[in-house]
Amino acid sequence: MAVDIMQSQIEAWRELLAGESIAVIYGGVSAEREISLRSGQAVLNALKHEGLSVAGYDVQTLDDLVHIAQNHTLVFMALHGRWGEDGQVQAVLQSLGVPFTGSGMAASALAMDKIRTKYVWQGAGLPTPHFQHISAKNLDDVDWLSIPLPAMVKASHEGSSIGLFKVNNLDELQSGVYKALTHDHEVLVEQWIAGREFTFAILGDTVLPAIELRTQHDFYDYDAKYVSGDTQYLCPADLKASQLVAFNALALRAFNILGASGIGRIDLMLDETQQPWLIELNTLPGMTDMSLVPKAAEVFGLSYGELCVAILGQALDAADLA
Repeated sequence: MAVDIMQSQIEAWRELLAGESIAVIYGGVSAEREISLRSGQAVLNALKHEGLSVAGYDVQTLDDLVHIAQNHTLVFMALHGRWGEDGQVQAVLQSLGVPFTGSGMAASALAMDKIRTKYVWQGAGLPTPHFQHISAKNLDDVDWLSIPLPAMVKASHEGSSIGLFKVNNLDELQSGVYKALTHDHEVLVEQWIAGREFTFAILGDTVLPAIELRTQHDFYDYDAKYVSGDTQYLCPADLKASQLVAFNALALRAFNILGASGIGRIDLMLDETQQPWLIELNTLPGMTDMSLVPKAAEVFGLSYGELCVAILGQALDAADLA
């Protein structure tokens, strides 16, 4: 969708949203709580600036969600991580009949599970790095020497690079798996892909301008995301036109095949042979001042406030179709 068409749609959405009582929910109880608080406050401020009726809530219990459902007609999801991004909050809001931004219960739960996301992508013939599934139950059966190194070790249900380690030798592999198991009961050990790192923000059925991430770290870890300040964000990314068309289509297919909707961000690696590899889908991407979706939206031609209105508008449209 071209930016002028999108902005025209945003104006229509803004008029519809004027009749809604909007709750922005953030904080939560996950390891990503601090990032969620920052995302939520930024969204809350933007929607107030847009002149909408909006209130913010740091939600931590089921009672919080019931209260919100009783007092508001639409929810902007600014939660990250477990109990918020994994389908649990979505399930409650769906049962209470309150529309909310982003994907529904099933897609949220699936995308939060890195291992099963990769199984789905593999089954659909989409390119994703080879991997091994390790759990606390099968540790004694792991053939450590058969795992190619270097590799990435990932807690399967965490985000913001929490429980994520690059390992280069057997000792680091075993140590990384045991560390990841302190965050999660399931661990993904993934083939290391050397190359360029990209992210593709998706708004409805529109892929926003690609961002290439360049960092001095081994990979785009928590420090590179939120602390160091030395990460380079190249947007629009330096890709050939044919590559951009192909990668946009791949990102959108990967998004749709998981049943995602509204807003999301696909992370992708491009190796030295120019082969793209799907890494993961984030169904509630960050909305802080350092987050990637607002950067892509700005290059597309949308202000932060317009982006927030568009995300809410997608939720209104989804509710009308339900």
